[in-house]
Amino acid sequence: MIRILFLIQLLLLTAFSAAAQTNNNNHKSMESNRIKLTIEGGKTFTATLADNSSAEALKELLAKGDVTIRMEDYANMEKVGPIGVSLPRNDKQTTTGPGDLILYQGKYFVIYYDKNAWNFTRLGKIEGVTGKELLAALGKGDVTVTLSVGSDDE
Repeated sequence: MIRILFLIQLLLLTAFSAAAQTNNNNHKSMESNRIKLTIEGGKTFTATLADNSSAEALKELLAKGDVTIRMEDYANMEKVGPIGVSLPRNDKQTTTGPGDLILYQGKYFVIYYDKNAWNFTRLGKIEGVTGKELLAALGKGDVTVTLSVGSDDE
């Protein structure tokens, strides 16, 4: 009887340990799927990356160090600037909105603060921000944005 109780306890402990490890791995996976964008002047946003080879390549690039991009305004809807390397493209017809992060032509990083539709590669999205808030943070004209691994709540 004592052996049976011991085995039951051991099985329960093993099951709880495995569940806790799975939850911990899922949390780490979610964290590793986020990047931080720091706008010149100190405003910081956190974005969740898309699930594609382009976003994976961006994560690998950021794992080597921060990437600073000089961005310019384009058509009163986006900021765009060269990443400095070519990333794999996963272009599809895409409708963008405020907070969308896009890869254009494999080598340009784009932050949308308004709507557009074109053949793009989706890299991710800044959640919980309006176009007005993004535009206020990005300002008029050129701006420098630094991409890094992680989130602002770490």
